[in-house]
Amino acid sequence: MNELAGPDSLTWLQFAVRMGAAALLPLLIGLERFVRKKPIDFRPFVIIAVGAAGLIMASTELLHDTADPQSRIDPTRVIEGVITGIGFLGAGAMFRQGNFVQGAGSAAAIWTAGAIGLACGMGEVWLGAIMAAIVLLLLIVSGPFTTKWDSTAVEGGQQNTGYSD
Repeated sequence: MNELAGPDSLTWLQFAVRMGAAALLPLLIGLERFVRKKPIDFRPFVIIAVGAAGLIMASTELLHDTADPQSRIDPTRVIEGVITGIGFLGAGAMFRQGNFVQGAGSAAAIWTAGAIGLACGMGEVWLGAIMAAIVLLLLIVSGPFTTKWDSTAVEGGQQNTGYSD
């Protein structure tokens, strides 16, 4: 157990790759949300994913370091807690405007950023990359189809409220 010197069950390279992917992949999603002026900017995407990756790596390190067979360390409980907590954050990004709910795409994307962080933290960077690519592609491709309900879109010099006259 060398708590201060570095990871016990990972190499520094593995740690760097996992944390780097946990930071970069959600950043791309967050930048798309930021550029489109959505309710959540890019920073929470990175912070949540890096935090999730760090928590799962810490729980794995703790499991590796604990020699006591009576110990009840379960990394899946960390996953449950992270996903539940991020669900609450995502709920805060959603709001009702008229007959439409705004921010659902950002809420779902922020939840997925946590899942990407968990996947990267577990060493499944390939899975995190695929999830990020799918979400990013969906957000970009769906833009023209969701403009009708977009409160930040401008039509004829007026803000689009989602109402039809």
